[in-house]
Amino acid sequence: MSSPFGSGDRARFQRAAAVNVAGNAVKIAVEGAVGLTFGSVALVADAAHSVADLVASAVVFVWGGSRYESADETHPHGHQRIEPLTALLVGATIVILGLLLLRESVLGLLGTHTPPRKSLLLVAALLFAMADMYLLYWYTELVNADLGSTALAALAVDCLNDIYTTIAALVGVFGVFLDVPILDPVAGALVSVLVVYQGIEIGRENVTYLVGAAPPAGDRERVVAALRDHPAVEGVHDLTVFYDGTDLEVEVHVEVDGEMTLREAHDVETELVTTLRAMEDVGDVHVHLDPSGLGEWKDAPEISGGPDAPEGSEGPDAPGARGGADPRE
Repeated sequence: MSSPFGSGDRARFQRAAAVNVAGNAVKIAVEGAVGLTFGSVALVADAAHSVADLVASAVVFVWGGSRYESADETHPHGHQRIEPLTALLVGATIVILGLLLLRESVLGLLGTHTPPRKSLLLVAALLFAMADMYLLYWYTELVNADLGSTALAALAVDCLNDIYTTIAALVGVFGVFLDVPILDPVAGALVSVLVVYQGIEIGRENVTYLVGAAPPAGDRERVVAALRDHPAVEGVHDLTVFYDGTDLEVEVHVEVDGEMTLREAHDVETELVTTLRAMEDVGDVHVHLDPSGLGEWKDAPEISGGPDAPEGSEGPDAPGARGGADPRE
């Protein structure tokens, strides 16, 4: 029987997001019903937290898959930035959940909540919620191992956060059985700090993708190494590597023999673009060929840094040369 989502990466992405929607919906139904029946604020609060999770996973399902659409007239560079935008929304949701949990914990410490009636169904509902979230986390991580989606990664972190909040609720319920109800707000306060921190980290990472920041130095270095590995390349300058969504975009000037024919130069450019686009995480590539020896990078040596350059020769992209030190790094 064929999958309603079809096949391919986009189908796997949407299937994982849909499973998250269903898992959160089931958790809300079970915890909400038991919590309301026995007057457990902890269970009702945990179920309420999952309502926001349900919304976040639904947004990822509806919107996040757009990153797999091809470039078009309205998005000529593709839709890569949609995914970190959805992940940013999930991160913001996690922060709000953490703050709501902290509020509930403070109210519990102030003694404004009435302890729930004792029932093993409270424990059973919380254990079910933990198992539900762990299975969601495991499945989402399994699917995302190949996709590398920041939105699915954020949903996976959210599942872990739900496990932590459910553990806090479970400690509170045990406190009710042991006649120590203050355990609930104390555990909740500790967990809420962790939840807020993780939400902020998700947001910080995805803001980096959205604003087109420079990647770690290692990504720039592997681009330079791939360019210099081509036998026709005599120098590299004006290199810029930055994020376009979760992909890397490369803009670079490459020096080649000025006596090349136009057809030879075209072939070299095509080979360089193809090589860079085949690298992991690299999307668009823009290569401009320059005749070697022009010195348009100003203070740098005219020709150096080619494949046969002596050790220690850094070439036109050395620090201090124009384009050698990317101001965005």
